[in-house]
Amino acid sequence: MKRLVILGGGESGVGAALLGQAKGFEVLVSDKSIIKQKFKDVLLNNDIEWEEGKHTESAILNADLVVKSPGIPDKAPLVVALKAQQTKVISEIEFAARYTNATIVAITGSNGKTTTASLTHHILKNDLKVGLSGNIGISFARQVLDCDFPNYVLEVSSFQLDGTVSFKPHIAVLTNITPDHLDRYEYQFEKYIASKFLIIKNQTAADYFIYDADDEVIEQHLKTISIQSKLLPFSLTKVIENGAYYNNNEIIITIDNNKIIMPTNNLALEGKHNIKNAMAASTVAHLLKIRKQTIRESLENFQGVEHRLEHVLKINKVNYINDSKATNVNATYYALESMEAPTVWIVGGEDKGNNYEELFPFVNEKVKAIICLGVDNEKLLQSFSSMVDIIVETQFMSEAVKIAYKIAQAGDSVLLSPACASFDLFENYEDRGRQFKDAVRKL
Repeated sequence: MKRLVILGGGESGVGAALLGQAKGFEVLVSDKSIIKQKFKDVLLNNDIEWEEGKHTESAILNADLVVKSPGIPDKAPLVVALKAQQTKVISEIEFAARYTNATIVAITGSNGKTTTASLTHHILKNDLKVGLSGNIGISFARQVLDCDFPNYVLEVSSFQLDGTVSFKPHIAVLTNITPDHLDRYEYQFEKYIASKFLIIKNQTAADYFIYDADDEVIEQHLKTISIQSKLLPFSLTKVIENGAYYNNNEIIITIDNNKIIMPTNNLALEGKHNIKNAMAASTVAHLLKIRKQTIRESLENFQGVEHRLEHVLKINKVNYINDSKATNVNATYYALESMEAPTVWIVGGEDKGNNYEELFPFVNEKVKAIICLGVDNEKLLQSFSSMVDIIVETQFMSEAVKIAYKIAQAGDSVLLSPACASFDLFENYEDRGRQFKDAVRKL
């Protein structure tokens, strides 16, 4: 019996353990932290061996195959030791894909991938049986085991792609590439770009690559590699003959001379970046022969993603907006771009090598006060102190919201859009967003 070791006992790790057990592996789940009770219960109920608070090397180095949590870097000593002895270390996405014949739509990008994946699934589920997974919802491995859908929409991160070998989506979508997670890529942007492009490395001429043709980083990289798949670019600024473009409040999508036109006047999501997300999702849907009427109605009734420009409440004519999912500068760029009222901006967290310069025009034009919410706010204070009259520091969400409440006047917006990771003060961006919403509701 082959031995499968799973590093990380979270959603994806436990899903991989269940699938591995069903496929005849002897399974060990090993987590250096404490495993959440709900996942422990699943492991106990299924008689899967597990350990927490440590990695027992002797029990791990004898594995035939290792599935690694995306949160564990490749330079972790245990991963280095496994690779040195030529043990295959893969991601849960790679593992689960080996056990399904489904049509896979895989979506990656520095920003917009969650919204685009959720929107794509929202459109497709009207006409197809389709699962939504990857970086979102129930793990891919668990879905392959429990209900193997004929189609999947997967939101995939660069970390998940780094652990792929034969993963081959029929449709790959790349929303954009901006510097992010550079701490994991030795602060070399080129390595991060190459990681994102792993999404198409196994595609053939029968597959499709949908990408943002306005993104210079993508366009430049395309010139340096050979691609087998069919290209379907989308653009806000230029006419695209095979792919999608935007003109006069309409999205025009053409695939092999088959054209559809989508009005955007009633799009549920606001902002230019969401027109791009809608273009990508609609192109996928058109490829998979979803009816035009279904696509249009889905674009108009999609409710958006929690923690992404989420309207929380209006109090004393002040709008409170939760954009906790903005964990990098580019995501916050879109948030500030979409602000139409004077804004009290709550920003900060664990800096990933951020350069805030691209935000300067929006801060000068739209931001009336800044609340720095982080353990170390030095870089934010240096970057923005000269641009606003009020800039304050706190390490408590409740206090940040109370300060914002005092500063904001009727007609203003209070925006949580941190541009940073959350791990200095919060469990994750969801925890940060929920604390913000709770604090707003307590006002």
